[in-house]
Amino acid sequence: MVCLGNICRSPLAEGILRQKAQQNNINLFIDSAGTSNYHIGENPDNRTISNAKKHEVDISDLRARQFSVSDFDEFDTIFVMDSSNYADVIAQARNMTDKNKVEMILNRVYPNTNMSVPDPYFGGEQGFENVYILLDKACEIIIESIKQY
Repeated sequence: MVCLGNICRSPLAEGILRQKAQQNNINLFIDSAGTSNYHIGENPDNRTISNAKKHEVDISDLRARQFSVSDFDEFDTIFVMDSSNYADVIAQARNMTDKNKVEMILNRVYPNTNMSVPDPYFGGEQGFENVYILLDKACEIIIESIKQY
């Protein structure tokens, strides 16, 4: 899961997907990162932690890190939150195999639309709730697609 700072959208997506995987007894390695180095080592934004907790998702122990080329080797799929994140991650890809791992997360809900998960950082409480709703839908579809294997 990748966003800009790894303190709002991507840690929330990581927490939601991790919870859904556990609830379905699916063993997945799930992590999140940011394309920037602004918040390395920091906890998620308090508003994100609060919103997640409201939905019984605990992300308080997560720490921000920056996306790196080695993530292409560690993960089968790299979900990005918006077109800027997509461009930043694709720019680090070494080959087509790497590029083929990168996907806009909301394409799971709205195929081929390349819709962005809005960054709630500068918005109010409702922005964080809207992000939760979008990511919850996407993560549910991701889990359902894994269950089909």
